[in-house]
Amino acid sequence: MKDIIKPIVVLASICLIVTALLAYVNMVTAPIIKEAQDKEAAQARSEVLSEAKDFEKLDVDKLPEGVTEVYKGSDNSGYVFMLTQKGYGGDIKLICGIRPDGSIEAVKTLLHSETGGIGSKVVDNGSGYHDNYKGKTASDYASVDGVTGATISSTAYKKALGTAFEAYTIITGGAK
Repeated sequence: MKDIIKPIVVLASICLIVTALLAYVNMVTAPIIKEAQDKEAAQARSEVLSEAKDFEKLDVDKLPEGVTEVYKGSDNSGYVFMLTQKGYGGDIKLICGIRPDGSIEAVKTLLHSETGGIGSKVVDNGSGYHDNYKGKTASDYASVDGVTGATISSTAYKKALGTAFEAYTIITGGAK
């Protein structure tokens, strides 16, 4: 009986110690990670709505599916929308800045898992595809051609921007 209990107690003690150490490391690093994520998010907001000096997070009811957060830029500089849409390889997370006149200032990909070389042509920030949407409005953004061979990714990208325009209309009451 001692041969069975002793290894169980040793293993349980090791597991308890390792768990306590992991919990401590998480407690120490969680605020540092959160601060870094907040800085990265603030930088991304500034990139897609350059005239805004700071941003106010809005609490809006009944946003379209796929719009996760909305920020209002200072000095009536526009709005920033955090968007999530299902692409070919998984969720595509975008950030989109819309000016007060209803036109897109910039779009940036925050996260994606699209196929390298195909779907990534749509979502990679260095690909230039997002530049096709600069200055587009709700009435003409759909006219941007998709990337050949990446139909699902291109469609998801457009759909995400469509939800941004829907949210913009809800927030502004349709005013431009």
